[in-house]
Amino acid sequence: MVPPPAIQLKNVVLSHDRHPAVHHLSGTFAPGSLTAITGPNGAGKTTLLRALSGLHQLDEGRIDHPGLRPSDIALLPQASLLDRSFPLSCLDVVALGHWGKIGAFRPVTTALRDAAQEALRKVGMESLAARPIGALSAGQFQRVLFARLLAQDCSVMLLDEPFSALDARTTSDLLGVLRGWHQAGKTVVAVLHDLDLIRREFPDTLLLAREAIAWTATETALSAANRMRARILSEVWDDSAEICHVAA
Repeated sequence: MVPPPAIQLKNVVLSHDRHPAVHHLSGTFAPGSLTAITGPNGAGKTTLLRALSGLHQLDEGRIDHPGLRPSDIALLPQASLLDRSFPLSCLDVVALGHWGKIGAFRPVTTALRDAAQEALRKVGMESLAARPIGALSAGQFQRVLFARLLAQDCSVMLLDEPFSALDARTTSDLLGVLRGWHQAGKTVVAVLHDLDLIRREFPDTLLLAREAIAWTATETALSAANRMRARILSEVWDDSAEICHVAA
């Protein structure tokens, strides 16, 4: 018997303030798959990722997560969008990742804090567990965010530009974490711009230009013809247009 998809999209339409972001997207992320979402700037990649996590409302269509609860899905937003002014330590940030399963504002037990410490160890940050997150470098902070995902231990991992502006060592270490998730059977979806990295690490790719240009094996999805089509569509977008309601 074929297992149900981890995530299924049916004619999904997304917008920002009634302006088009993603048009009539249908497809599935198989359980245990490792998929990159890529495309030109403004292609709707981040909007789609937020919709997959349940944080962005759909204009049309539906997104199903068969057999999954909201707490089974973890989202890593772009690090540059996160406020690091809160007086939290690295250990605090990782331990708070358990809220999705134990409930917000419930105390974090000693066992959960020990699990958070172990997650920091796995990303090479255990010696900085007490350091305030505002005192971290970009690479150190991203390691902490990956440790938080490790502590959450969700079935589905959604990552938005997880390797942006990181040095080669940090990127290599965090790719190792990502490979571990894939080997453990987790469903991993990442928004990325680095096509060489995608070809090297991601078996499947969704090439997006507000609509699906290709959603298949990476080498096919990133063919020259598909990349050209995505580039052409990106040049003719009308950002002032209202979201369409034409059936796919």
